[in-house]
Amino acid sequence: MLTTTLTGRGSSAMIIEAVQTRSDMRGQGIGARMIESAIAEAKGRGVRLVQLTSNAIRIDAHRFYERLGFKPSHLGFKMALK
Repeated sequence: MLTTTLTGRGSSAMIIEAVQTRSDMRGQGIGARMIESAIAEAKGRGVRLVQLTSNAIRIDAHRFYERLGFKPSHLGFKMALK
């Protein structure tokens, strides 16, 4: 899912969420193409920042995102509502 929002500095940001590649399809460049496509879309919209979220335990995913040029920057929190 792609969401465009405004940052605290007034520029636009795109948030990438819920990126998954089926385990038997990994290593074929599908995930990289999805992210690269999202980045191209962001650039086309004049977005200045792309950010994404990833579960803290997904170390392999973190390495994947870093290979694509993302840098770790934030700590996130969530609350389940009953």
